[in-house]
Amino acid sequence: MRSSVILSALSVFAVTSAQLSPSTNAVVVTDNPAGVTYVATLPESGQLHGSISGVASSNGTGVTFTVSFRGLPTSGGPFGTFIHSVYSSKMALTHGPFLGYHIHDKPVPSNGSCTATLAHLDPFKRGEDPPCDPNDPKTCQVGDLAGKHGKMGADPFEASYVDLYASTKSGNPAFFGDRSIVIHFANKTRIACANFALKTTNGTTTPTTSGSTPTGPTKSPTSSSGAAAGAFVPMSVFFSGLLAALML
Repeated sequence: MRSSVILSALSVFAVTSAQLSPSTNAVVVTDNPAGVTYVATLPESGQLHGSISGVASSNGTGVTFTVSFRGLPTSGGPFGTFIHSVYSSKMALTHGPFLGYHIHDKPVPSNGSCTATLAHLDPFKRGEDPPCDPNDPKTCQVGDLAGKHGKMGADPFEASYVDLYASTKSGNPAFFGDRSIVIHFANKTRIACANFALKTTNGTTTPTTSGSTPTGPTKSPTSSSGAAAGAFVPMSVFFSGLLAALML
């Protein structure tokens, strides 16, 4: 009798844990509206210039990002020499700062505060630690483009890649069209930011939010980390119940 009670308790705990402990892995997006494009362009008033665009793949799976930035700072580091590719067509040896760039959860407000964009787009609540493993991008934050596809180091910096986990469909938790792009040093000081805007059929962009001018370098706010929101069975509760079963 006692053994059956214990086995029942263990079974309930295993099933409940599986149901209430959702994965923090990102999900491949397969229902993007084909051809929909969002562009974030840095203001001409800053040192950094350029843009990043994301266009939904023709089959609806993932987003093709095209990145082009120039005017990277010559101080602020860390610096290093590395080989990089430009659109996979040529190689170059570069010495410069490693700059991160990410999709952030909130848009840049009208006062241009990059800090107000909050943390990276992270609908699965993965958190920033441990660092993103580019060899397993589904385990990274959706907005961690630099972590998944490489930091900026060349000036100018150009890249193009497909990200399977970003969405151009409003309502999807991974949707980035009403969010922002933020560029920062390795120490997380934010140096530039801009809002994504919908690119119309005639080539113009329609802002989904207001404000895109940074106010200068700012420190990143502390981001939250941990598992996706959901209920968990505390171990203390489980073992208390198990002990009670043993005493029957």
